[in-house]
Amino acid sequence: MSKLLHMVAFVLVIVGALNWGLVGLFNFNLVMALLGTWPTVEALVYILVGLSALYLVATHMNDCKTCGKPA
Repeated sequence: MSKLLHMVAFVLVIVGALNWGLVGLFNFNLVMALLGTWPTVEALVYILVGLSALYLVATHMNDCKTCGKPA
């Protein structure tokens, strides 16, 4: 379950990062373009992306092979 949660969180954070990149470069919000007719679902996606980022921040040191190495 932990690996599945990690993978889902990672994918959602990547989606969020790509969306912000598109907003910054082209003023194009992909999430809104895909889910604009469902504002509640759009808001839920943003909430899940934020929660995923918090989860990855909290568990990063345990999962990251580079950061977990002794100095």
